Amino acid sequence: MNGGSPGGPADGVASGGPGNSPHADGSPGGSVDGGAEAGGPGAAGPDPDARWLALLMHAAFFLLLGASLARFLMRHPGEARTPWIIALSITLAVLYLLGPVLGSRPTPRRLVWLAVLVVVWMVLVVLAPSFAWCAVPLFYTGLRILPPRAALALVALLTVFVVAAQLRLADGFDPNLVLAPPAVAAVATAVFVHMQRQAVRQRELAARQRELIDDLLRTRRELAATERREGTLAERQRLSMEIHDTLAQGLSSQQMLLQAADRTWSADPDAARRHVRTATGIAERNLAEARRFVHDLAPADLAEGGGLEAALHALAARESAQAEGALTVHCHVEGTGHAPLPDRVQSALLRIAQGALANVREHSGATAAGLTLTHLDDRVVLDVGDNGRGFTAEPEGTPGARAVRGHGLPAMRARVRQLGGTLTVESAPGDGTVLSAEVPLTTTEAPT
Repeated sequence: MNGGSPGGPADGVASGGPGNSPHADGSPGGSVDGGAEAGGPGAAGPDPDARWLALLMHAAFFLLLGASLARFLMRHPGEARTPWIIALSITLAVLYLLGPVLGSRPTPRRLVWLAVLVVVWMVLVVLAPSFAWCAVPLFYTGLRILPPRAALALVALLTVFVVAAQLRLADGFDPNLVLAPPAVAAVATAVFVHMQRQAVRQRELAARQRELIDDLLRTRRELAATERREGTLAERQRLSMEIHDTLAQGLSSQQMLLQAADRTWSADPDAARRHVRTATGIAERNLAEARRFVHDLAPADLAEGGGLEAALHALAARESAQAEGALTVHCHVEGTGHAPLPDRVQSALLRIAQGALANVREHSGATAAGLTLTHLDDRVVLDVGDNGRGFTAEPEGTPGARAVRGHGLPAMRARVRQLGGTLTVESAPGDGTVLSAEVPLTTTEAPT
């Protein structure tokens, strides 16, 4: 009998510690309920590995219980206590099986179940010391269900019963039987607690990582929404400038011509008809602009071919014809570009010329205006000058400047700024106005 006792409980506890420490990760499937134990803080969801380990613990418990009963029956046949041992063994097995039925939370019913389980085991150990081997699974059952202090007290109580049982089985006093079970129980408990804390930290880290991922996804969505809003605003601004420089200017001219025709219809029918025909020509140009605007937002003059130079000459001739002698517009081109200007540059400069001449026609009272396109090595410059009444030019950004000159100049500045260039206006009352748009050719293809 002494030969098996020292190694029994001690080795059982030693094997139980490492074998069950993976359960300390807080995953379900503890040593009792086999799939939903939540004794540790922050228990995780179902874990296949934890289920297998739980099944292994269940199998170990029943093997230890069966081995202890078989040992007792083989060594003590026919004793008066044998029926009690058999009945208590069956009761202990049934109680153990009831663990999963009671749920995974440390509820009062589950605590009562654990207390009854431990009491039945203690009675068995008192009647038959060999049942001390079953203490190993009970260690981890208590560690999972009870709070830390109560769990440690239960482990200490179970260890005392193991030591007492082994000393009863031994022929004499053996220091190994007194010291080995507490030492192994302490190591197993420390491993369990450490693994449990590691699992809690891992779950907290995983939760923080999920929060960071959620924040990243939310930030990306917000950034995408912001970019969409900025793109929408930029497109709206571009469309507003296109409409102002084409349809709005044409409609304004038509209105002025039709009002003039209405005033002179009775006194000078021929002049009124000329005004109407001119307004009709402007309407045709506006219709072409509108169709081109819908198609690809490119100026109709550029779409007809010939490049920016031809479009500026056509614009000057058209403005002179529409003014019917009241305004003469000349166009001059200096230098020759080494390569065709980018479409964006041609479109922007033509729109600026259209807007500038519209301002000359409506506000300056000029009789002559000029368009000058200058090709330089690294830039292109468009100058629009007139001999009108002029005005007090205010620097860009001055409060009230936009209110004085309307939407035209801000739109021109925005076009030039998108191309990386500059727009300057030189004017003084009585001295006319010169508008100069300078666009570098090295950065015009940069995205805006």
